[in-house]
Amino acid sequence: MIRHKHIDLICFLAALLALGLTVLLAFGQSLGIRPASTAPGYVFRLFDSSRVHTVDLRVENWQDFIEAAPEEAYRPCTAVIDGEEFFQVGLRAKGNNSLRLTEQYGLSRYSLKLEFDHYLDGGSYYGLDKLSLDASFQDNSYLKSYLTYDMMAFMGVPAPLCSYAWVTVNGQPWGLFLAIEEPEEAFVRRNFGVDHGQLYKPDYRSLQDENADVALRYVDDDPSSYPNIFENAKFDTTAADRARLIGALRTLASGKDLETAVNLEEVLSYFPVQVFVMNWDSYLGHTGHNYFLYEEDGLLSILPWDYNLAFGTYALGMTDPIRDPNVLINYPINTPAPGEIMTKRPLYHHLMKDQACFDQYHTCWDRLLTQYFENGRYEAVIRETQRLIAPYVQADPTAFCSYEDHLLAVDTLLETCRLRAESCRKQLDGKIPATLAAQAEHPTLGVNASYLVLENLGDFEDLEQSKSRQDHALAAVPSGAP
Repeated sequence: MIRHKHIDLICFLAALLALGLTVLLAFGQSLGIRPASTAPGYVFRLFDSSRVHTVDLRVENWQDFIEAAPEEAYRPCTAVIDGEEFFQVGLRAKGNNSLRLTEQYGLSRYSLKLEFDHYLDGGSYYGLDKLSLDASFQDNSYLKSYLTYDMMAFMGVPAPLCSYAWVTVNGQPWGLFLAIEEPEEAFVRRNFGVDHGQLYKPDYRSLQDENADVALRYVDDDPSSYPNIFENAKFDTTAADRARLIGALRTLASGKDLETAVNLEEVLSYFPVQVFVMNWDSYLGHTGHNYFLYEEDGLLSILPWDYNLAFGTYALGMTDPIRDPNVLINYPINTPAPGEIMTKRPLYHHLMKDQACFDQYHTCWDRLLTQYFENGRYEAVIRETQRLIAPYVQADPTAFCSYEDHLLAVDTLLETCRLRAESCRKQLDGKIPATLAAQAEHPTLGVNASYLVLENLGDFEDLEQSKSRQDHALAAVPSGAP
């Protein structure tokens, strides 16, 4: 038998190395060492956006569920995702104005929410706790949300994953929906790690209220002054969590030392996309909501949410909605809201008053225009995605529009993006006005978009015409789950 003279030492060192590797594998992440791939399983399954997935919802008495949908109460269902069954999943309708109008028009195609741990503690879809199925309400292109999330991700903003899903109910076709990763525990772990911060979805109780907290304005140091934030926390909060967030709002209100209160890189990358897509149902719009607020170590980030009414198509609740395509396409990149709104949105307004932030904002604009629009990326995303979903849109039994109207909407979205990018570039380069005041002084300057019909992207008339189609699809769904 051959024996190396240092064999005992070699064996000892090998055993020590093995022990060390075991410890690293077991406890490395808690020690701050991230594994080579930390993406949860759901990323590569349902959110593989290269194909259209299948989701069958097995629900007892679907007609009864639709009638009660406006209550947003959960019902148990079996969700069969790409052929794999998940039992006792919580299912409910979701939405705000879209939910109200779907009911008002007597329609049945609601956006839906699936919560895997609603009835089962620890329930998940390969690590995902909740997802939504977006109905593309007033989005005949089926692409507005998908495109905007792609823009946000391109700019480095943490955005929900999304992919298309052909939804059936009790085996009966129901339609093409956009599956979206809901920002909750799985989302923040994926984007910010296991030692993540706090996540909120500020929202108003009544649009007629002041809603200073939704606008992220500092009121005082009392947490009870911020009910629309803290009552919409996604995780349990401590006194220290609340104090950190209020402290960040206080600093933001001062307009000084902004880098100590705001994640400037993410926020200044978020706003160019938000402004580009002309979304008035947002932080910079009439309502001031439809965003997620992330806080970690006293730094605030604003995260994207809800874009079916983007690209200038939001008019709900506005006394004088903007309909002129010339006004919309040339809407200013430096003052993207009237003064009475702008001055009450400190996360944008106070950053823009800081010269370094203003310059960085313009740098982010240049990157968005150069690398996403002027090189044709947006057109490739739209055309490739439209080709992927085309047969499903054509077969969609609950669609809000005809297939011909869908094709028209896609062409309209392409032209809207082209014209908007041209206008934003000219504004950025100082060739046309980039503020509301300057545009008022020079109303004839700007990109000509007079021929553009933005209503082709989705309008109230489509809702009226889709009722009989949706009634027929509803009647065809078996009352009992198979």
